[in-house]
Amino acid sequence: MSPAATESGESSGFWVAAFTAMSALCITGLAVVDTPSHWSTFGELTIMTLIQVGGLGIMTLTSLIIFSVTRRASLAQLHIAQSETRARTRRGLRSIPARILMLSLAFELVFAVVLTLRFRSYLPDWGAAAYHGMFHAVSAFNNAGFALYPDNLVRFNADPFVMVPICLAIVLGGLGFPVYLEVVERVRGHLPPFWSVHLRLTLYGTVILLVLGFATFAAFEWTNPATLGGQGPMGKFLGALGGSVFPRTAGFNSVDYALVTDETLAVNFGLMMIGGGSGGTAGGLKITTVAVLLLAVITEVRGHEKTVLGSRKISSAVSRQALAVVVLGTAAVFVGILAISAVSDAPLREDTFEAISAFGTVGLSMNLTPTLPPAAWGVLMGLMYLGRVGPVSVAAALAMTARHRHYELPREDPLVG
Repeated sequence: MSPAATESGESSGFWVAAFTAMSALCITGLAVVDTPSHWSTFGELTIMTLIQVGGLGIMTLTSLIIFSVTRRASLAQLHIAQSETRARTRRGLRSIPARILMLSLAFELVFAVVLTLRFRSYLPDWGAAAYHGMFHAVSAFNNAGFALYPDNLVRFNADPFVMVPICLAIVLGGLGFPVYLEVVERVRGHLPPFWSVHLRLTLYGTVILLVLGFATFAAFEWTNPATLGGQGPMGKFLGALGGSVFPRTAGFNSVDYALVTDETLAVNFGLMMIGGGSGGTAGGLKITTVAVLLLAVITEVRGHEKTVLGSRKISSAVSRQALAVVVLGTAAVFVGILAISAVSDAPLREDTFEAISAFGTVGLSMNLTPTLPPAAWGVLMGLMYLGRVGPVSVAAALAMTARHRHYELPREDPLVG
């Protein structure tokens, strides 16, 4: 709210400042004002700091929740926790936050250098290029979606030296720290040769969603004159790449989402809700959560008793936790859509897009958020907060309160379907 945070030198007021702070800290990217023209350098640095704190915080929070669970666990449960986090000892669990910090800063530094070299061709001096490179590297790796240009990344849609590094940073940030920790331990020879279930679900799910998103965005927008129709081959390819990567909680945009087709919006609803990997900077329900639920459905359809992936069985407790996260998340979005619709005159499709974007901590917008009343901003802020801490908190709470029942009750099944 400080006047020094704005270009005009006047305070933004409570609602604009609060919404921007919540969006940055929850690494969402939704904005009610134009970032480069409204905020001063001090304001932009504040936003970048909140993005960094939010990105590191959610990964560290996951680690702290692991501590909270394992401190009250049996030796067998502690062994499982160490296996899932790829920590060979209890001390290995405690070192995770420091390793998260070093890994994040290393990735951000690499992408900041790459982007700085490219932004130098657009900006008058190296200082400005370094500032833009650093800001967009932090924003991309943390899946925040804030950009220092009024049209976000639309002007760079056909520039592979900007689009590819940003897309790569988003994907790497969204995979999750447990993936990198397992890869490092395997390279060191500390783990057996077969991949864990978490690693397989995360990598396979990421590839499937990227390919599906690219194919559908290209199919539905290739001839749309308002998005990719007027682009050359490179612009169309990179636009479809961004259309596949950005909805998965990143929030950047290289096309105007107010002009995309309804089919693209429908696909984006799914991509935004699913999000990225667990223990990373991405939001949403998480790939592994949705994958476990789908595997449980496939198991039931096939008439099998146990949910299996490869040579590993997935416990029914994990399937129930995944179901709880999905149901509660979907319910939160539904309530959010209803609340926004009650105070907004916008079409339902736009209310739905903004609500899912907020809960998935995506940050994409159909240009509706700035026009909404403060009451709707409050709803979106609540959705951003729930989307950022809700899934991991629910899963941890279910794990910590799990109790083994030492007796069986008579079974009576209701009709289903």
